[in-house]
Amino acid sequence: MDPIKVDFSKKGGPKEIVIPPDKAALKIVLSVLCSLVTAAIAFYIMLPPLNFKAYEFYGFLAIIVASYALFSAIFTGVFSKPEYLPYFKRQMIVPGVIVGVIALTVGIGYLVSSPFFSASSYSQIIDVRTDSNFADEIDKQDAESFSNIPKLDEGVAATLAPRALGKLAEKGYVSQFSVYPLYTQINYKGTPVRVVPLQYSNIIKWLTNRSEGLPGYIVIDMANEVTTLKELDSGIKYSPAEHFGRLLKRHLRMQYPTYMFGSSSFEIDDEGNPYWICARVDKTIGLFGGTDVKGIVIVNAIDGKCEYVPIETVKSDAKYQWIDRVYDSDLLVEQYNYYGRYQKGFWNSILGQEDVYVTTEDYSYIAQNDDVYMYTGVTSVTNDQSITGFIMINQRTKEAVYYSVAGAKEQSAQASAEGLDEIKAAGYTATFPLLLNISNQPTYFMALKDYAGLVKMYAMVNVQQYQIVATGASVEECQSNYYKLLRQNKLDTGEAPIL
Repeated sequence: MDPIKVDFSKKGGPKEIVIPPDKAALKIVLSVLCSLVTAAIAFYIMLPPLNFKAYEFYGFLAIIVASYALFSAIFTGVFSKPEYLPYFKRQMIVPGVIVGVIALTVGIGYLVSSPFFSASSYSQIIDVRTDSNFADEIDKQDAESFSNIPKLDEGVAATLAPRALGKLAEKGYVSQFSVYPLYTQINYKGTPVRVVPLQYSNIIKWLTNRSEGLPGYIVIDMANEVTTLKELDSGIKYSPAEHFGRLLKRHLRMQYPTYMFGSSSFEIDDEGNPYWICARVDKTIGLFGGTDVKGIVIVNAIDGKCEYVPIETVKSDAKYQWIDRVYDSDLLVEQYNYYGRYQKGFWNSILGQEDVYVTTEDYSYIAQNDDVYMYTGVTSVTNDQSITGFIMINQRTKEAVYYSVAGAKEQSAQASAEGLDEIKAAGYTATFPLLLNISNQPTYFMALKDYAGLVKMYAMVNVQQYQIVATGASVEECQSNYYKLLRQNKLDTGEAPIL
């Protein structure tokens, strides 16, 4: 037999000899089938939206391509037979191109969606009304209306909620359920409450109770600290505490495979029926930027029935007035910070920083006109010791109003209350302040908690003059002491009663 002759004189040297494995076509088919199985498993676990505007979708595609490469290498036998490596490399040309396209798309999409190129669009993602007057537009609080304002924060609610589970123990559900850490503040029949779902204590408790579902939910009256377990005739079977097909996120994904979802909140309608309000979000700037709510999916927590409602219908139709939380608080803060940072362009937000504003570190909620508003202080990006005003945003409609009120940051007001000798000696800590209109004065109202998280006293701090601090063992006493301080400092408008 003549020896194999290779001409090394040709440019580029010898070509790789491509040797296909036996039954090469069958092995390609097997690689594709195994990749499809991997894709199905990955989709079930990851639950990515099949949407080009979602980063998760590109990660999902990358997993499919990587799985094809792995199975192709296994079936080809390239790990044990190096002679098949040239064939394997040729098979990886198309997957390599796909990975390159994915990386290029994500990279370019990230750049064109950034504030560097679209600062103006980011500054317009939320409309903010600035021709406002705090004294005229924020409901004044008097002795009677104080009975309907939330006096507790989420931390106190988390302390109170487990107490309601004792009622379940009386019915034989000992240690079967625990509190799910989601405390949605809503207006329920004119009263500020936090509604709290339950969860199974562990996977064994889920196995033994899943057929009946979760027996109810907890309602915490934020005005009078009353905690109630609301039992249901039919148990809650769809929630983030479920598994497999009844897991809320998976239930939504299987019904709406292309939708991108933001946060989901637990709410009840006027009859006390439990629902999950799931925000459908969209990217409004470039490919990945400018997250905003496009609509909601209302999921019946008992039977899983879903209803999609466009955002404009949610805002305008009285049928959906009972819904209090459509826009997540963190999303609203993010949108306002875009508005505050980029009004005068991207470079101004970094260099000159003229008229650049951001929100303070935290936020709270206030009821107004049967809706729940998220509010937080606004401060200059160059001065974090005081506020220039407040932003209040309706969590159902995204109506945003800025109130120009110069004064102390919320954290400064908390420190003022905690710094009083009697409070310091007792070791009480202040909750995040609630913003109130008392005698036309912007006022921080706080509960003072002990080490166990129980409310012991109350404090009021004047926003504009935060050295004016009143405390009391009851709301009435605190309010009376605050009125006295307003008169002493000549801030009383004449509307404050003499108590």
